[in-house]
Amino acid sequence: MTLYTRFAAHVAAALDTLVAAGTLPADLDRRNVTVEPPRDVTHGDLATNAAMVLAKPAKTNPRALAEALATELGKLDEVAEATVAGPGFINLRLTDAAWRDELTQIAAAGDDYGRSTSGKGVRVNVEYVSANPTGPMHMGHCRGAVVGDALASLLEFAGHEVIREYYVNDAGGQVDVLARSAHLRYREALGEDVGAIPEGLYPGDYLVPVGKALAEEYGDRYASAPESEWLALFRTRAVAAMLVMIKDDLALLGIHHDLFSSEAELQAAGKPEAAEAWLREHDLVYDGVLEAPKGETPEDWEPVELPLFRSTQFGDDQDRPIKKSNGQWTYFGADLAYHFQKSQSADQLIDIWGADHAGTVKRIQAAVAALTGGKTRFDVKLVQMVRLLRGGEPVKMSKRAGNFVTLADVVREVGKDVVRFTMLTRRSDAQMDFDFAKVVEASKDNPVFYVQYAHARVASLHRRAEEAGIAAEGADLSRLDTGELALVKLAAQFPRIVETAATAREPHRIAFYLYDLAAEFHALWNVGNDRPERRFLVVEDHDATRARLALASAIAQIIRNGLSIMGVVAVSEMK
Repeated sequence: MTLYTRFAAHVAAALDTLVAAGTLPADLDRRNVTVEPPRDVTHGDLATNAAMVLAKPAKTNPRALAEALATELGKLDEVAEATVAGPGFINLRLTDAAWRDELTQIAAAGDDYGRSTSGKGVRVNVEYVSANPTGPMHMGHCRGAVVGDALASLLEFAGHEVIREYYVNDAGGQVDVLARSAHLRYREALGEDVGAIPEGLYPGDYLVPVGKALAEEYGDRYASAPESEWLALFRTRAVAAMLVMIKDDLALLGIHHDLFSSEAELQAAGKPEAAEAWLREHDLVYDGVLEAPKGETPEDWEPVELPLFRSTQFGDDQDRPIKKSNGQWTYFGADLAYHFQKSQSADQLIDIWGADHAGTVKRIQAAVAALTGGKTRFDVKLVQMVRLLRGGEPVKMSKRAGNFVTLADVVREVGKDVVRFTMLTRRSDAQMDFDFAKVVEASKDNPVFYVQYAHARVASLHRRAEEAGIAAEGADLSRLDTGELALVKLAAQFPRIVETAATAREPHRIAFYLYDLAAEFHALWNVGNDRPERRFLVVEDHDATRARLALASAIAQIIRNGLSIMGVVAVSEMK
């Protein structure tokens, strides 16, 4: 039990006491009662809104209720002072002993400190990356891949069961273009001079080995054959080769999915038809005519009756077609069926999409609400593109990829951990610059370095203490003073950060918190530059050193736990 959950229990017990005394009714809904740090740290260590939330339904004065609650909470051994602020907020100032106990809790919990049961085993499907299988991963895919993977880890750490899924878009026109591009490379492998890659085909060199493999297997059988004889075969082989490449690229980032779902297989299994039948049965699909396009109507536009999903019943601005006039499924129709399939094996759904898909969010949210009766929580997290720079100048494109910078090239240059951490240093819906020079810079302005340096400093501290013959065991934590315990107060917020970040579906909060924790640790460390007696390692004072070693170890533990959620390895020395 962490500090915040323990005090939530204390508040609940105090409320029970007031119920038993007849001060409060017994049937109050307490779900909105919180325990959190006060906005102004000068007000105390913890604050609760219990009186503010419960006074109105209890038909009592919030300040009077707060006074009664503060009296009860002030009886706790851990509480040095309980005061009422404003109209009824309760601020608690804890004893130094309470913070020393929390330091002991961090050490005892180790890798599990901050791990939560708040997810209650609820199964969440997180679908991320889902790039078209038409080439290697590029940096446009990288950010969504990291955000999705870190979010999945965060949810697991918070007590959820998580399914990591990749949706393979292998049924659209883009995979036919891939097959034609592979056929060109196949002819090239057979010795034909194909010249410049025609407009509309994929130009990257990554298809050269695909063409060679096809040439080795089939010889010249399909060199002059009509497209109808080879398109399906080349599509299947090319998509399979691209998926191997994509999985290898993702592995460089430490990303592995539990499930790869094929759009082509979904359609072959009749899932879109099943979804349409279900929706018609519930009067959520009807045959109708779309309104003419807004503005100037194209000359070739004709009103056509199409199956339309009643998207407007669920907050969308118009009903949406699930089929085209030629009978093929629209992208929305196929996505609707896919989400119907996902909702049958998960309690909650999360999609990580590029920001260019923002216009389709409402309709797919409407579809999920319809298909699940509004019972399935569904979040779409939009991820903005990343602009690649080198010393402030745009990075040139990759010859191998044809028209973009590959994820593999970036990871091999700066390392997996730098890429992953950097992708989480801003909100996913905010624009990001990735400057090759800055992400490896050894400065406070580089969060990757700053957090890793804090962990490496602690590792170095332990090595130097051992060399000085100072054992870390048996620390007398009473040697920690107010300034040092202030760092414990920030460290103790980690479990709460985990829970709030998981609830908000925002893994970047972990990165932000780790930077703040590292900054406070470095600030405390630097005090020793001017005051030798305040250093973490004081050879002449073993007791003070052991206490500070315990404090530093706790900070390092939390950094490791946070970095683990982010998929980043904590280093023991900086190179």
